[in-house]
Amino acid sequence: MGVDEIIVSKTNSKGHLTYVNDVFLNISDFTIDDLLGHPHAIVRNDAMPRCIFKLLWETIQSGQEIFAYVVNKTKFGEHYWVFAHVTPSHDEQGNITGYHSNRRKPSAAAVAAIGQLYERLLQVEQTPKSRKTGLQESYDLLMTILQERGQSYDEFVLSL
Repeated sequence: MGVDEIIVSKTNSKGHLTYVNDVFLNISDFTIDDLLGHPHAIVRNDAMPRCIFKLLWETIQSGQEIFAYVVNKTKFGEHYWVFAHVTPSHDEQGNITGYHSNRRKPSAAAVAAIGQLYERLLQVEQTPKSRKTGLQESYDLLMTILQERGQSYDEFVLSL
């Protein structure tokens, strides 16, 4: 993925893909038929903490935008990092009808920094006996870390 390339996708309000650009297809190795109509989570990598997606969904469903570092997987199981900007799309009445995401190649320094945090969050998610407990504990840890830094998640990722 080149520095100037932008991965673009659009989903409906349930997160099912309604549009993907050629850059997305080239990076992910998926075909348009593999993606359209399927959940965006088709590219979700197991190395990505679920608590980040919890935060992402809470933010965009409330009508706000979010910036996030995300590690995705290709059709063949390889991974790639992106710096995502996700925004809700609205109809004329202001109702959320879907989501729009633009993703760029992140810097190696940002990936190294966020990768350390994500590893820590994943360890917490995988430690408890239940997935639900692990998700909540990793989310709580993320909120504690951000509070200690005096930053929102967006402020944190934009500082990397």
